[in-house]
Amino acid sequence: MSARGLGRGVRYGVSGVRGGARRGGSAARAGIGSVAERLIEVAPRIPVRDLAALRRQFPGLGPDEIADRLIAAAVKGTMTVGAGVGAAAMLPSPPTMPAELATETLGVAAIEYKLIAELHEVYGLRVPGGARERATAYLWSWTEQRGIDVLKLSTVNVALGSSMKRSVRQQLLRRTLRNAPTLTPFMIGAAVGAVVNRRDTRKLAERVRRDLRAAQFPWPEVPESEAGPCPGL
Repeated sequence: MSARGLGRGVRYGVSGVRGGARRGGSAARAGIGSVAERLIEVAPRIPVRDLAALRRQFPGLGPDEIADRLIAAAVKGTMTVGAGVGAAAMLPSPPTMPAELATETLGVAAIEYKLIAELHEVYGLRVPGGARERATAYLWSWTEQRGIDVLKLSTVNVALGSSMKRSVRQQLLRRTLRNAPTLTPFMIGAAVGAVVNRRDTRKLAERVRRDLRAAQFPWPEVPESEAGPCPGL
């Protein structure tokens, strides 16, 4: 093949990649509204362990030690989700990629939501109210990547009074477009999908934890009968 022919081939290939990226981005935007609605709907039903349950599960550990365990588990979970979708993107013709992206986005968001809710429990900063009010506040925490200081009513009011659907939609869109395998069809695979989620989940967790540490509230005493066995027994 001549140099001119090779150049035409490269330009054609680049054009195809760019076209695929634009189509992938459009598909992500088109479906993100329904994903946001679904996340808002299921968030109040995502099982969140309260402080007492976490202390029983991790006897003898302090807030930071339990938080480390929770963050490690969440990172592992989002890495697994990212690896699965990254591997799917390497198939010669992944016809269901928009659906795969929606599944990954919702799965990662649910894992990170649960992590944020349990970090608030660990640091003694559970948001007051029922399951729906707490879900609204923790979704705000997820979209803003901030912890909620429940001792400051202004912070709680901002979280509960936020335009939740718009905030969640924007965060999901940013996350989807950043991770979308269709944007880099020849460069992403299982390993890259896992690494991207590991980085983003850990960054989110550390930002939220920094805020919660600053406002941390002392744990209440737990009766010995409820505290669980001592380590090593």
